[in-house]
Amino acid sequence: MSDLNWWRGAVIYQIYPRSLMDSNGDGIGDLPGIIEKLDYIKSLGVDAIWVSPFFKSPMKDFGYDISDYRAVDPIFGSLNDFDHLITRAHELGLKVMIDQVLSHTSDQHDWFQESCQDKENDKADWYIWADGKKDAQGNIVPPNNWLSIFGGSAWQWHEARQQYYMHNFLTSQPDLNYHNPIVRKQMLAETEFWLKRGVDGFRFDAINFCYHDELLRDNPIKPEDKRRGRGFSADNPYAAQYHIYDNTRPESLSFLEDLRALLDRYDAAISLGEINSEDSLATIAEYTADNKHLHMGYSFELLVDEFSADHIRVTVEKLEERLRDSWPCWAISNHDVVRVLSRWGGDNPPEQMAKMLSALLFSLRGTLCSYQGEELGLPQADIPSDQLQDPFGIKFWPTFKGRDGCRTPMPWTDKGKAAGFSQAKPWLPVPDEHRARAVEIQDAQPHSILNSYRAFLKWRARHPALRVGDIDFIDSAEDSLTFLRSHENEKIVACFNLSDQGKYITLPPEWDIHTCQDHGLDEVILQDNQVTLPPYGVFFGKIICETA
Repeated sequence: MSDLNWWRGAVIYQIYPRSLMDSNGDGIGDLPGIIEKLDYIKSLGVDAIWVSPFFKSPMKDFGYDISDYRAVDPIFGSLNDFDHLITRAHELGLKVMIDQVLSHTSDQHDWFQESCQDKENDKADWYIWADGKKDAQGNIVPPNNWLSIFGGSAWQWHEARQQYYMHNFLTSQPDLNYHNPIVRKQMLAETEFWLKRGVDGFRFDAINFCYHDELLRDNPIKPEDKRRGRGFSADNPYAAQYHIYDNTRPESLSFLEDLRALLDRYDAAISLGEINSEDSLATIAEYTADNKHLHMGYSFELLVDEFSADHIRVTVEKLEERLRDSWPCWAISNHDVVRVLSRWGGDNPPEQMAKMLSALLFSLRGTLCSYQGEELGLPQADIPSDQLQDPFGIKFWPTFKGRDGCRTPMPWTDKGKAAGFSQAKPWLPVPDEHRARAVEIQDAQPHSILNSYRAFLKWRARHPALRVGDIDFIDSAEDSLTFLRSHENEKIVACFNLSDQGKYITLPPEWDIHTCQDHGLDEVILQDNQVTLPPYGVFFGKIICETA
């Protein structure tokens, strides 16, 4: 692949900086800690890192509430540390992507502090302000029915301005007003600041939330039978509306063109947009069309509770149908959702399932995002209620007590109170079940989840069909997935058993199939083009030729 296309088929390793490695003994991970672990990350066989927010922030949403886009929060280090991170990553051949939160800021940002003073200051319309309206009793109420993802109205009354401001997320995360061209220009400048420091790309958080309907029209109410999906439970009030006026507005496309034009001035810099809309797959296709908007988008379609062969196949095929010449990106875990092994595997998922899920993700057509700890097969941590740090996430995942369970520190060893993550008490506890899967332990086990992950990515890198080839699904046994990856003269068939029961998969008799080796997974039986898959088993075969 040329350097300009490095991202096509790449594997991106997401780092949650609070939890990778603490270098200074304060119990919180930091940028020097990431630098310390770059050799380990390189050993995994990934192509790039995506670093979640490390900007100056009051940390109400753990960094996704930015108070200064151009400053590193002191808990994470300094700009010099970030420059060192870029340099060292590039020495190792790793690309560096960072989160950029463009739709909103912290209420502690200087811009909002000025904007909220009155209606006449220089930044009075940098945020979305609106007068209230009177209800039947004459009380002042929000201007419309828009809801916050974190619960309640998307409007917060501000006494000094005698107006409401809009917040799609927390009340401490006011939304910027992109209908103001000065704001739009400013956010491009904030993005360019990091391009000048050498980043190779951005993961744009909630990118479809930048624009709102200027007429402030009410969102339509959604029927009860339509309320499940988008990562929200049916009883979440946010799921009770069609969100067509508070996000994913048509004006976003023009801004994305400007954003792409900026990125194109910096060699191989790329963009990945997080998209959560009424029809996320359609929005991804629209936001990545014509090679003039985002390079890629990813949605929550594979970050939900539903785990079935049909769901995965239908999701992938639907996006493939809509993308035309664009490129997909897939993730099955991140910092906002229950770890995939618990989400799809329940209370006691077997190790073999962890290996299968990583191989499945890395075999899909597209660029793949792997969340730190997935290479160890970490399950969701059960955090005692008195140690929870993120009460807001409970609204999303009440069964798992919020998002903290997927954000616990990386277990580097099975020793000490912080499992090698810190010399101090860690900001979240490290559960015993994670210690048992620590890096040091798995390093020494040839067939561990970690070494399987490494071996598979090393093997995948040698096969263009798996990195950049086409994908075609083939009907197979219930609870299994079978698809063909093809590029030029290379054709590889992949079979996955998604269940705890053995499966038989019959492949076309005209295929001359040779079993693939060295991919780090257990070998399975192929006889007369019938594959015998054990529980959570995986098979890869190279098709040498097709005979009549």
